[in-house]
This record gives sequence, C-alpha cells and structure tokens, in this order.
Amino acid sequence: MTAVCEFLARPYTDSVGPSFYIENFGCRAARADGEAVASRLGNCVQNPTEADVIVVNTCSVTAEADRAARAFIRRAHRLNPNARIVATGCYAQREPEELANLPGVAAVVGNSHKAFVPEIALSLATGRSADRLSTIVSVKSLLAGDCSAFVLADDNFAHSFLEEAHVVPGAQTRPNLKIQEGCGNRCSFCVIPQTRGSSRSLPSASVMRQVEGFVAAGGIELVFSGINLGRWGRDFTSAVRGKPNTLAALIRSIFAETDLSRLRLSSVEPMDWDAELIALMAEFGGSRLARHAHLPLQSGSDAVLRRMHRRYRPWHYAEKVAALLQAAGSALTLGADVMVGFPGETDSEFDETFEFVRAQPFGYLHLFSFSPRPGTRAWALHRENPVPHSVTDERMAALRALAAKKSEQHRMRFIGDELDAVTLHPPESLAGAGRTSALTENFLPIEIDGQFRANQLIRVKVTGMTPQGALAATEGESTCAAGIGAELAAV
Repeated sequence: MTAVCEFLARPYTDSVGPSFYIENFGCRAARADGEAVASRLGNCVQNPTEADVIVVNTCSVTAEADRAARAFIRRAHRLNPNARIVATGCYAQREPEELANLPGVAAVVGNSHKAFVPEIALSLATGRSADRLSTIVSVKSLLAGDCSAFVLADDNFAHSFLEEAHVVPGAQTRPNLKIQEGCGNRCSFCVIPQTRGSSRSLPSASVMRQVEGFVAAGGIELVFSGINLGRWGRDFTSAVRGKPNTLAALIRSIFAETDLSRLRLSSVEPMDWDAELIALMAEFGGSRLARHAHLPLQSGSDAVLRRMHRRYRPWHYAEKVAALLQAAGSALTLGADVMVGFPGETDSEFDETFEFVRAQPFGYLHLFSFSPRPGTRAWALHRENPVPHSVTDERMAALRALAAKKSEQHRMRFIGDELDAVTLHPPESLAGAGRTSALTENFLPIEIDGQFRANQLIRVKVTGMTPQGALAATEGESTCAAGIGAELAAV
C-alpha cells in the first residue's frame, strides 16, 4: 500500500485544473462521503456534461439502488463520452466486476479504499489509463470484457474514512460528518457488513478537530452520520483516560469544549438510545441538540422482527419513543424506516405494523419494499416464502397514506408557533419568488417570506403550509433561542 500512497500524493499541477461532478446515491453516511470527496477535489460542476471526471457514489441496499446507479452511469457516458467515470460506494464494493464492465468506467473503488477516490479522480483527469494506474500502484487491473478498469477493493476496509477532508458550510449549509463506519448487527436482510465491514469509529480527537474547524468556518448546524451511529466508540479496545468512548460522552465533550451552535444526529438504532444519550436530549434538546430522532423500525410485528434478526421488540421501541418524548417534549420530530413485504409477512403481521405505526407520534416515515440481497439470510427466506409484488404494493400504498396523514398532522401543530431555523440554499424557483428555504431545529422543511443568505440561524413564525407540504413562515419577532448561533448569524 506504500506505492499507492506515494503515487496518489502527487499533486495535480495544471494551471486551469480539471472539473468534476459528484453523484450521490443512498444514505446520509454515503452523502457525507460524497461531500468529503467534493471538498477534496474542488471545481465541482453542477452538470455531468461539463465534467472531466464523474464520480458516482453508489448504494446497494436494494436491487433498485443498483439499477439506478447503472442507469446513471450509462446516461452519463452517453451524454459525456469523454469523461472518465469513477464508481465507488457500496455497489462498487459488492460487485466491482459489474460496474467495471460498464462503458465509460475507468476506475472502481470500493468502500475499502474510498479515501483514495479524490486522488484517483485527479490522476484520471491527467489522462492516465487504467492499465498505467494499475502498474504504478501495484494493484492488478481487473479485465472486464473488452475494457480494462482500475479496481481497488478488498475485505480489510483499512482506507474507508475520508477524515482529512474538513467539513465546512458551503453548498451544503448543514454538512454531514461521518464519525462511524460499518455495522456488526447482522440483520438478515442487510448487505452492509459485506459492503462496509464491521463497526469502526473516527477517533474523538479527529471528530473534535472537525467540529472546531466547522465552527471556525462559520458553521451553525453539523450533522453526525454513520452506518450505525449509536455504536460510535464501542470498537475502541480500552477507555483512554479523559477520552470519550460512547456517543453520549463524545457529544458532551463537544458541547463543553467547542462553540458548536447545533448538532443533529442522523439515524440511531432504538437500542442505542441509552439513558445517557436520552439525558442529553433533555438537557440540550431545543438549543444545541436538535429535537429530532430517527429510530429505524423496519416492522411493528414481533415475529417479523425476529426473522429480521433485529435486536429489539415493538414494546422496546415504544418505550424508547416515550422516553425521548418525555426528554425532548412534544416538539420532537420522530422518524423511522419501515420495510414492507419481508419474506413470510402475513396479513396479520402487516396489520400489526400498521397499527403500531398509527399509535406512534411519527413526523415522517421512510418506506421501503423488501429487496432480496445476495449473500444474506433473507435471500434464502425470499426463495422459500416470497410476498407477492401485488400484495407488497397494496401494503406500501396503505402505509404511504398513513405516513402522509401523520406528517401533515405533525406539521400543522406548529402553525402559529415561533421556531428556530437554519437557512439553506434555495432552488431558483423559490428564490425567484422572493422566498428562502430553511430547516427548523426540529427537522421541519420551511419556506420563509423574504430573502436571506444561507447559513443563518433565524427565528421564524409559522403561518401555514404550502401545497407541497412544507411549512410557510415569516421572520419571527423574538430573538433566536440559540445565542451562539445568533452571534454567528450576525457576523
């Protein structure tokens, strides 16, 4: 691997410099990877037809995710045949041969070596061939049909963090910082252990440097992401005196040692919302910790959860929700992932899920149809007892209707209230209408009358809902509750 590092460290010296386009698929952790790659490359364009190198950050959680990545690569090559395409991410880790054989793909970089993506993309922009790359970095080139693609992927996952890329507010007002990678839960439907490896944590010192740099750059809201975020620190072999080794301890250290205005947590598994983490929500929720909790549910049926090898039961989940509501109050926005059509799911088991979802105070749901993934236990279960597509479609429609109703009810509760919000970069259509898009502290999309620059923390008064379901608002009369953020916004 020394040869790899020496080669990839060579700077690109062209006076003009190449252009890059990044396309992200999948979860927040994947988006964090894409943002880190973009920050390292610079000169990222908004259209793949304008790029010298196109980086496709793939997902492989479903067969549809694989299909979408392939379709994008084919379309990008058709529209810009001269661009070199770098495929990375979960699909690139799981099936590099499939991607290497697609037209236009010059390199396939699995999650195991994602830290090298920026340097590989820069090197390809100089016109290096895949064969030349393989010779220099001493990695065997994978021959895929009539084309040769440079491939980096193995099972060690030793180069999966892009920690040297500093997160700053830019195109993403609220950037994602991936502080945890991989998962060891071994759910029966999931390929994450194959595509991202076991759970690994970014060291606390690295996290702290990132947070300090983000604050120094004028950042207001930072999002912590991970594949199994609640497991952060659990892989450290021993506790180092004065160093946090749990997510809750890490957050408390950040609040004590930095001036970060607001931290938002992405998805945290139900069983990882322990007493210490919930206590932080009671202490800092609504000020420095966003009152927003995303707890993957997958199913509200005990029997289905057992077949999924999930580590909680419906009553455990309900207890965590109740504890979070008590800690954060009714302003908490609760979200969940729900899977429909898991092998063997009966009508009565789906009814259990439907009624469980109806009973919980969800503000939004991410709904998925089961997709059999090769190499998982559920792949075999699907062969033995599949749920017909027509049945899955009917169940999805029922849950979509329920989710839309619950989301509307949750958002309507805040009409007339004043909330804190971070301004975003609005789409051209919204900016042209003299309005600004923002996200409230408790994760509600909002459109504000008037134009405000991005990355401001302001107080808004909710006046209604738009036809698209976002909240409508005007600038509030009271000052913003988060003093540190208000000071930054005024700079």
